[in-house]
Amino acid sequence: MHKELASPLASSTSISATWLRNAGIVILGSAFVAVCSHIAIPLWFTPVPLTMQPFAVLLLGLFLSPTLAAATLGAYLFEGALGLPVFAPGFGFGAGLAHLLGPTGGYLLSYPAAAMTISYLWRRSSRKFTSAILAAALGNIAILLCGFIWISVYTHASARNAFALAVLPFLPGDALKVVAAAALATGFHRIRPRKA
Repeated sequence: MHKELASPLASSTSISATWLRNAGIVILGSAFVAVCSHIAIPLWFTPVPLTMQPFAVLLLGLFLSPTLAAATLGAYLFEGALGLPVFAPGFGFGAGLAHLLGPTGGYLLSYPAAAMTISYLWRRSSRKFTSAILAAALGNIAILLCGFIWISVYTHASARNAFALAVLPFLPGDALKVVAAAALATGFHRIRPRKA
């Protein structure tokens, strides 16, 4: 009798603990993206600033499960849409939904799907450095592609001009972000304790 009562109680406690843990991860992860968004450098020749946001997206994709990665970036966008100061500041994009509809909207809106894709690919790979680079690079390409499409529509620019505004200036920095995120994820995977 006592065992029958204890089993559902233990299960309920376990579910609550898991839910709280995941909620904490989502909150901390979205805060990490917000901090990275404030590390920003304006570029005079494009309306898109150089920020550390993509690095945060790549890293969270490599560290979290697909569901948690998407939820974390979804929470980040929701916080920004509410007007919280989580997006890159001081670039004249406005706040909240106005920022999401500005020139960087394509990049921002791609984040949940990009992080989920990175996580999915990484978790189904050999977990080696090259696998992490490939997963992060594909996610980064998705971010740049969405940014490119958005900018071309937003500015009515030709494909060549949109590429010069939305992709080309960010390739060197993004390559470094991909390598750094892959190195951190691979290193963590090697040193973390194995489950029995």
